[in-house]
Amino acid sequence: MAKDLYEVLGVDRNASEADIKKAFRHKARELHPDVNKAPDAEDQFKELNEAYDVLSDAQKRAQYDRFGTIPGAASGPGAGGYGGGYVDFEDLFGGGFGGMGDIFSTFFGGGAGGAAGRQMRKNGRDMSIGLRVTLEEAASGVTKEVIYDRLAPCPDCDGTGLGEDGKEVTCSRCNGQGRIVTVQHTFLGDMQSASTCPECNGTGTTIENPCPECNGQGRVPDRTKLSVDVPQGVRDGQKMRFSGYGEAGIQGAPAGDLLVTFRVLPHEFFERDGDDLHARVTIAMVQAALGAEIEVDGIMEDETVTVRIPEGCQPDQVVRVKGAGMPRFKNANSRGDLYVHVAVQIPKKLNKKEREILEKFAKETGDSVSEGRTTFEKLRDIFN
Repeated sequence: MAKDLYEVLGVDRNASEADIKKAFRHKARELHPDVNKAPDAEDQFKELNEAYDVLSDAQKRAQYDRFGTIPGAASGPGAGGYGGGYVDFEDLFGGGFGGMGDIFSTFFGGGAGGAAGRQMRKNGRDMSIGLRVTLEEAASGVTKEVIYDRLAPCPDCDGTGLGEDGKEVTCSRCNGQGRIVTVQHTFLGDMQSASTCPECNGTGTTIENPCPECNGQGRVPDRTKLSVDVPQGVRDGQKMRFSGYGEAGIQGAPAGDLLVTFRVLPHEFFERDGDDLHARVTIAMVQAALGAEIEVDGIMEDETVTVRIPEGCQPDQVVRVKGAGMPRFKNANSRGDLYVHVAVQIPKKLNKKEREILEKFAKETGDSVSEGRTTFEKLRDIFN
């Protein structure tokens, strides 16, 4: 029997969103494979992450509470779905991104007492995600909510890293210099070298009484929701920058930015070429010969486009409909064109009257055609 998700997180069923977040962070610190060397730590961390994926989402949590099943097991952030915004993480700090587990790895390795001998980076780094939109959404513009994991400002200390009665003090090991100077005595004389202070990581300061929630970093792994206004006419690969929505800085330092790359999905009917659209339609041979007006669905909502087929239209001929393409980016009042590629359908079977009409037409034009099938040939076709 599947474990109770509330039990996995260690909260009761009436727990608030803030309680769920805090419980997840505390348990994740205990179970993350970077700090827990138990053989089943990785499995427990994945189970914890799956529980948080459900209980941190209001709709998924309501469905779980009602039916007792995990909704959309393969569509949560832990599985790459990232909610209704269809988010794909393309890059995190210049490298691959694999979910909340990688966020915690960065958290454990980037604290106020991080790796010795390295200058600590205090400013938050940029993050980049891909947001998938349909061609119709790109044409009309739409607002999407994206959900993604990042190191966000700690809610308990407001990003300062200070606990109760906490304060920033001069590093006692390097006396605020951020460097440790060492002298080696050799037969050639004294050799002096300087290295980053391992106590303060080159900042020259440490924290007395750091915040217990973030271990003095001023930031914690968290799940962030962001509304993104997809502009009309946006093209595949275009980017939008959201200042301050990337990785939070350490101890109140400036946050990085979030770069959203729009990924416009292929369409089943239209093919896009810049602001122009291409589509293929099939017409009857009579329509091709005599000309016709046909209607096709446009790219805009509830739009119908009239296509005027010229008399004597040939197979693979292209008919242009001005102003029926995509809205132009940042100029929605102007649109590209629609190019309709025409295919002509030749009937495979004709009834007696249809054949007589075509035979008469062939006689008028002087075209030679095969004679009608005999009764014997018709019977042979039936039995075959």
